[in-house]
Amino acid sequence: MTRFYDLSVPTEDSPSEPLPVKVEHKAHDVSLPIIEMFLGGKKEDLADGLGWADDSATLGAHAGTHVDAPWHYAPLSEGRPARTIDQMPLDWFYHDGVVLDMRHKPQGTGVTVEDLKKALKKINYTIKPWDIVMIRTDSDKLWGKPEYFSAGCGMTEESTLWLIEQGSRVMGIDTWGWDRPFAAIKEEFDRTHDKGLIWTAHKAGIKKEYCHIEKLANLDKLPRPTGFKVACFPVRLTGGSAGWARVVAMFDD
Repeated sequence: MTRFYDLSVPTEDSPSEPLPVKVEHKAHDVSLPIIEMFLGGKKEDLADGLGWADDSATLGAHAGTHVDAPWHYAPLSEGRPARTIDQMPLDWFYHDGVVLDMRHKPQGTGVTVEDLKKALKKINYTIKPWDIVMIRTDSDKLWGKPEYFSAGCGMTEESTLWLIEQGSRVMGIDTWGWDRPFAAIKEEFDRTHDKGLIWTAHKAGIKKEYCHIEKLANLDKLPRPTGFKVACFPVRLTGGSAGWARVVAMFDD
């Protein structure tokens, strides 16, 4: 028997989304004019007098749980034109998963290589090629609140490149973004005016091609941090910098 765990936040208009998401739900009677146009009939021609339910959404590619493509980070990756989300191989997005616990990291701090090594030692695990590594902060517990945007720690260029060097090509985190929260970056930049502080983890993709998942959820619900598969296939958005994904962990009893 396989047990499934949903690791995605809802795609919805939420205070946690600083970039607007608009979803319009249309009831069964709203579609009647469309049915009449398609079929040339009238309401009376329908057995129950009803059409279909429908929905419309206006949102960015980075709303909700999504997979970022190399094109999101920069125009070039490894010296070649960076690939968009529809160009990424499907076999990147179904592999063994591993969760690394970073709940002890203070808000706004960066995850170091040493942090990753300690977390792996704690669970007695060595990353192997194609593992999907997921960083747990439990920031998803703030979903639905404005505080979610600035919650948790974040990755750095060094820690991202280290994961890639271990063989991971897809990784993710249960915060709004892969890097440290913008508030922490801004505070440090205002003090130092160091341009190298901005978006360093994302820009690791300039040196080494990889994808990451943002806005994961429910990592605390998993029965153990290893020994499961992850499916995180992104929607095939042509030319997209990201693709929405329903991320699922699968445990075989």
